[in-house]
Amino acid sequence: MELKRVVVTGFGAITPIGNNACEYWENLVKGVSGAAPITLFDTTNFKTKFACEVKNFNPLNYFDKKEAKKMDRNTQFGMIAAKEAVAHSRIIEDQVNKERVGVIWGSGIGGLETFEHEVLEWANTDIPRFNPFFIPKMIADITPGHISIEYGFHGPNYATVSACASSANALIDARMLIQLGKADVIVCGGSEAAVTASGVGGFNALMALSTRNDDPKTASRPFDKDRDGFVLGEGAGCMIIEEYEHAVKRGATIYGELKGGGLSADAHHMTAPHPEGLGAYLVMKNCLDDAGLTTQDVDHINMHGTSTPLGDIAESNAISKLLGEHAFDIQINSTKSMTGHLLGAAGVIEAIAALGTITHGIVPPTINHFTDDEKFDQRLNFTFNTAAKKEVNVAMSNTFGFGGHNACVLLSKL
Repeated sequence: MELKRVVVTGFGAITPIGNNACEYWENLVKGVSGAAPITLFDTTNFKTKFACEVKNFNPLNYFDKKEAKKMDRNTQFGMIAAKEAVAHSRIIEDQVNKERVGVIWGSGIGGLETFEHEVLEWANTDIPRFNPFFIPKMIADITPGHISIEYGFHGPNYATVSACASSANALIDARMLIQLGKADVIVCGGSEAAVTASGVGGFNALMALSTRNDDPKTASRPFDKDRDGFVLGEGAGCMIIEEYEHAVKRGATIYGELKGGGLSADAHHMTAPHPEGLGAYLVMKNCLDDAGLTTQDVDHINMHGTSTPLGDIAESNAISKLLGEHAFDIQINSTKSMTGHLLGAAGVIEAIAALGTITHGIVPPTINHFTDDEKFDQRLNFTFNTAAKKEVNVAMSNTFGFGGHNACVLLSKL
């Protein structure tokens, strides 16, 4: 069976550094930090008092009051990113067959704000009286349900949950379904809204978050010697993934090809990466093999690069092991230095960033680099502090999740 080619024909985003895809890309290139003191709850008793929140967000600017009350913040973000992507792709105007349009959506946690609010209400009153929308607002799969209802898409519809790899898993699943002829178009992405008391408190308990409360804007500093943990982010991203011939037939603008997808497991520890980066190495190798490309074809890698002491070094070692001397010729970066870590939404917003490098020939910087860490090979081009002009034909994007879940997507010029 000959597998079909898969392309990207639209995208949308709502992030801590831009409330649409255009703003997001412009601020990535400028090196804007999205970190600031938390406004969503009282952080007085918390170790970490900052995060990368979506700025100037009022759901009533996007939904009527009745609609907004039925959706967790996580789903609101997803609906907004999907609406932008659907409009960008023109699939509604072109009257595609909605029975052949699916929705696959990733979220690592789902409606945490709703869960937290409802359980606290019950605990404070001791009366088991819950909002009738409690369960539908909370469950991780409700966002693709809402998107399909909004547009009448009857194709494959489900959620992927693999912690921080969730939306990258969604992209890979979407690609495989289209390759096999199971759908023509898939609205694909992820969302997360975990900047809540339990979200921050839980990650603090794991000692995973930066506690640089005196200087939040520089707290996310991947590959810097003084990195002390990741910065929690929120938002959503969406890509319209489409079968190549279908896109050509309707005259769609094609932004790039989703040429490869790789998956692997660390099989090592619940939260810590494999110390030698074994899973990271395997997932990138699997992705290249799936794309039918060699290591010499890679021009750029958007790293998982969370700003954690162990994770950053394990991933960079894996890149060096995979690419050999070619690792020193490519431009690598971590856009989490600007957006923070969007958990389940990280994979798709970083895939959008990788696609931007192909489209614009610019690699966004890894900001907040102050001190070299001797544990890293200094020959690697981490694109510190300033964006770099570079012709990029092939870009990879890595996302790794708690539980040892690894996903890698590869995008290329058509």
